[in-house]
Amino acid sequence: MPNSTTTEQARQIAREALERRGQTVKDFATQHQLNPSTVYAVLSGQSHCRRGEAHRAAVLLGIKDGVIAQ
Repeated sequence: MPNSTTTEQARQIAREALERRGQTVKDFATQHQLNPSTVYAVLSGQSHCRRGEAHRAAVLLGIKDGVIAQ
């Protein structure tokens, strides 16, 4: 069931941005040291993106505002 904390529109914009750059989800994940499965889950709305790697992926994709703790 899709997650309501990130909008479908935000996820669609992130998918389109990846496409415009000619970047695959796997390439994006590797570039940012993320698990590709997590990035796919964020883009599909299967993840709540509240903490951890999913939160980090959502912020890097521009799907949500947030801070990434170093």
